[in-house]
Amino acid sequence: MTTAFPLYRTMREALDRLDDTVPGKFEITKEGIVHDMMAPSRPHELTVLQLRRRLEKGMPEDIAAHTGEPDVEDEPQGVMRHPDIMVISMADMEGDGSFDPRTLIAAIEVVSRSNPDNDWVGKLRDYPLLGIPVYAIFDPRTGSGAVFSDIHATPDGPRYATRKDFFYGEDVTIADWTISTDDLPRYP
Repeated sequence: MTTAFPLYRTMREALDRLDDTVPGKFEITKEGIVHDMMAPSRPHELTVLQLRRRLEKGMPEDIAAHTGEPDVEDEPQGVMRHPDIMVISMADMEGDGSFDPRTLIAAIEVVSRSNPDNDWVGKLRDYPLLGIPVYAIFDPRTGSGAVFSDIHATPDGPRYATRKDFFYGEDVTIADWTISTDDLPRYP
């Protein structure tokens, strides 16, 4: 257990009390609470929907590209995140509470206009720490993205060793599934 655990519990309890009273989405990182007050835009949500559908076309029935609750959480590390899409087995979705991040096959994020560093910096740091083996970022601002994999140890903690960049219009492989990025929405 890390020294972040008591502070994390305090932040988590505060968020539980705020849950239905403050708009927006909350996440917890090593740096503190991330509060995204902006509702996702239509292009963001349409991208999430299209990616989920494209992934699930090629997946076996016991794997889901899940876009709902709950969060992924590692209390001892002091991190709680909510990926836009979680590729996870149906069996690992059973039970109560947050998902164990080490059960995810992949996490996928669509970059928001309001806080792109949350996806490109914060989650790129946190997801390998949580043991999520594949992290894909789709950026409607630029029509590009990247898939990160191969977690390895560094002096700064676990990091992804492999980065594969792509542009919208190319096929992209996320874990075991290759999907088209044709016609994904862009931000105006």
